[in-house]
Amino acid sequence: MALVKYNNQSISSITETAALASSAMALISTETISAGSTVTIDSDIDSTYPIYMFKLINIHISNDYADLTVNFRDGGSNYDATKTSTSWYAGLDEANTATGVSYNPGKDLASGTGANPICSIGNANDESANGTIYLFSPSSTTYIKHFITNIHCMDGYNYSMNHFTSGYCNVTAAIDGIQFGVSAGTIDSGVIKMYGIKDS
Repeated sequence: MALVKYNNQSISSITETAALASSAMALISTETISAGSTVTIDSDIDSTYPIYMFKLINIHISNDYADLTVNFRDGGSNYDATKTSTSWYAGLDEANTATGVSYNPGKDLASGTGANPICSIGNANDESANGTIYLFSPSSTTYIKHFITNIHCMDGYNYSMNHFTSGYCNVTAAIDGIQFGVSAGTIDSGVIKMYGIKDS
C-alpha cells in the first residue's frame, strides 16, 4: 500500500478517514474518586484489547503510611484471584541523607488471594501516589494473567519512593474486574484512568 502524503491543498478534499491510522491506545473510562475504602472497575475489561493500562493520578489516602493495594476478579463476584508477585523499591529522603534499593518481602504474595500492596503513601495534604498498572491478556482462558505496577509516592517518612510490583494471577479464567483499595482508612481523592492498548 502506497503512503499518501497530504498537503494543505489536499487535506480539505478528504471525504473519509477509514484509511487513516487510528490510535494504538484508547481511553476507556475515568474514575474520579471520592472517599471510600475501594475503587472498582468491573466493566469493559474483555477481549477488545490484549493489554489494559491503568493510570493512577494523585491518589490521596486518609491514614498515614497505609498501603495502596490492587486485586482482581476472575469471573466470580469476589476480588480474590490467586496471585504470586514480587516487589522492590528505590527511595531517597528529602534531606538527601538516606537512600535505598531493596527487595520488599512485605508487599509480595505467594499464591495469595488477598489484596496485593503496591506502595505505601503518606497522608499529609501534599502527599499522594501516581503511577501505572498494566494487565496483560485478561480475557485469555489458556494462560495466567500477568500484571506490572510502577507507582511513585511521597511516603509517610517524606521519602521519594518508587515501588515496583509484578506478578501473575494464577488462574486460566478470564480476569474481568480490578479493585484498588487501601490497607487502612480510605482513599480520599484521585483519578484512575483505564486505557486499552492494541496489538503492536
